[in-house]
Amino acid sequence: MKNAKGTVIKYKDNVDTDVIIPARYLNSSDPKELALHCMEDIDKDFVKNVKPGDIIVAGKNFGCGSSREHAPIAIKACGVSCVIAETFARIFFRNSINIGLPSIECPEAVEGIEAGDEVEIDFDSGIITNVSKGTTFKGQPFPAFMQKIIDCEGLVNYINSSK
Repeated sequence: MKNAKGTVIKYKDNVDTDVIIPARYLNSSDPKELALHCMEDIDKDFVKNVKPGDIIVAGKNFGCGSSREHAPIAIKACGVSCVIAETFARIFFRNSINIGLPSIECPEAVEGIEAGDEVEIDFDSGIITNVSKGTTFKGQPFPAFMQKIIDCEGLVNYINSSK
């Protein structure tokens, strides 16, 4: 599994799926269309500022709310390479892995990383390095089967590649 490296966009606690992708856009399941509206109700400049590889860092309960798969799809389609949070809503976490978006819980990293920091993540070891500050944090590494799902860009592709 390849590592991720990018600039941090940071949010607080309880970022719910309704602000990740507002319900008014759920008539589309096209990732490119969803990406155009990602985070617009919480951060109107997100889509203008996000760059491929960027990393979202957030507080507790990221992805709470409805179980819509559209939320991690929108984030991934914007080019975000990983989400680091203090905690995730369980269904959001599963949906993220199922669509191939790495998501790591690490409260210490959330505390020690600020918006604009350059961060690198080694998915094999779970090591999160704040390149800007020269600090490291130990997140939970992904089990081998989850790494394979993410490498295949999601569960459906993983299953199809196993046939």
